[in-house]
Amino acid sequence: MFELKKIVSAFLMPLPAMLILGVIGLLLLWFTRRKGLASAFISFAFLGIFLMSFQPIATSLLRPLEKAYPPYVPAGKAVEYVMVLGSGHVIDSAMPMTSQLSRTSLMRLNEGIRIHRLFPGSKLILSGYGGGSATSQARMMAKVALALGVNKNDILLLETAKDTWEEAFQAKSVVGDSKLVLVTSASHMTRAMAEFHDVGLNPTAAPTNFLASNKINQPWDRYQPQASYLEQTERYWHETMGRWWRTIRHHLNEKVAEQA
Repeated sequence: MFELKKIVSAFLMPLPAMLILGVIGLLLLWFTRRKGLASAFISFAFLGIFLMSFQPIATSLLRPLEKAYPPYVPAGKAVEYVMVLGSGHVIDSAMPMTSQLSRTSLMRLNEGIRIHRLFPGSKLILSGYGGGSATSQARMMAKVALALGVNKNDILLLETAKDTWEEAFQAKSVVGDSKLVLVTSASHMTRAMAEFHDVGLNPTAAPTNFLASNKINQPWDRYQPQASYLEQTERYWHETMGRWWRTIRHHLNEKVAEQA
């Protein structure tokens, strides 16, 4: 089910979806006489890519998600656990270990380490499975954390969690009723908090990796289509599909419970 979800969602992401429409348009243009329909597909694909890469549109989609939780500020209460959710890595000895983490993972880990150091004695929980690699996401983050000076005895690994629900479920058995700070991307925080609440945890949100800003003043940056703005649209759509899947999963679980 997890693999199927990933495959389907990959093709439904904005850029692949628009490229597929464009290819369909080209095939219609080359192999049929339906020139009008072909033009419609190709035009829609090009216009879609342009709009998704346009800052005023991309930022207006993503920014409300990222503003749902403010940046973390210590409240004075002792924190016992700081959990960092994983988000991709590669194993490549030609790169320094910091480059083997995805940009998102590195930003999440940096914020997690920052908060961990505010509370001496707290444990840093790192999560994420291997994703086809012999080294898990959690272990790769741990290697970087150790290189950045985190004590090995302060690191806990959850190496088999494939998605946010599994991360929340596994965290429950470790954290219990202790004080937890949850670190993930700002765009992902709303869904992550919902998943953690579902398993009975009530973490404090510590969003990071903010992408959408409305403080861009230079017109050549604001109105020029860019890959970074396309990334914002993709993050918004990824989280939208994630919320849909969460609703479907809850519905399926209710059906199973009714039949049990």
